[in-house]
Amino acid sequence: MAYELTEIKKIGIGLIGFGIFFTFLGVVLFFDRGLLALGNIFWLAGVAILIGWRSMWNLFTNRTNYKGSASFVLGLFLIFVRWPIVGILLEIYGCVVLFGGFWASVKVFLYHIPVVGWAIRFISPP
Repeated sequence: MAYELTEIKKIGIGLIGFGIFFTFLGVVLFFDRGLLALGNIFWLAGVAILIGWRSMWNLFTNRTNYKGSASFVLGLFLIFVRWPIVGILLEIYGCVVLFGGFWASVKVFLYHIPVVGWAIRFISPP
């Protein structure tokens, strides 16, 4: 099955969750540079494990995704050089550009989650 959830993919999802948690914690604690950097490292490692290293490399180096890749890497660099607010904004923009094609699939997946699906249908009809 193509969407089988193996142990490796579970680890990738866990790392993505930790990355989002540490990024959120870094934003709440007044853009703490260490937590934001740790969140980015966990998130990148989780995405790489979840979709595979080669697929991640192809995603970031695809000619149509250069703008998103450059803004994400520049945002990561700005977080490391103590400009966390601008860096996080650039990273968010880069993620939206890089993963823009996946939003329809994510929305369909979220429809099948009991409470979340009801809330999405209530907010925006399909």
